[in-house]
Amino acid sequence: MVAQKGKDLLLKVHNGAGYETVAGLRSKKLSFNAETVDVTDAESAGRWRELLAGAGVQRASLAGSGIFKDQASDATIREAFFNGAILPWQIVVPDFGTLTGPFQVTALEYSGQYNGEVLFEIALESAGELSFGAL
Repeated sequence: MVAQKGKDLLLKVHNGAGYETVAGLRSKKLSFNAETVDVTDAESAGRWRELLAGAGVQRASLAGSGIFKDQASDATIREAFFNGAILPWQIVVPDFGTLTGPFQVTALEYSGQYNGEVLFEIALESAGELSFGAL
């Protein structure tokens, strides 16, 4: 994968009719995590830790910050947060693929200075099985 423009990493939320891009995101960070299951015992070779393959919990999280540029995506995100809703989301990573699945908005923050625009920060946590489609 060659260098890519950060602006091409897109976050899209399903609004009931289709996927809409969350407008105004200036920074985005996608993380994948997997818990391990330690099965080390007294007979483990050389007292090295042993892990159980295919076990544990996998999750994805996404954080982003920026400015709201349209009322539609602002309303969809705000309603999802206040309702505790789990919505279908897409994360498009250029020259990599699209990650699709259910996420919950776990944090939504607004900030601003008297001589600047209103900023927001959002955090999402996966809430079910995710699928990946290569580009």
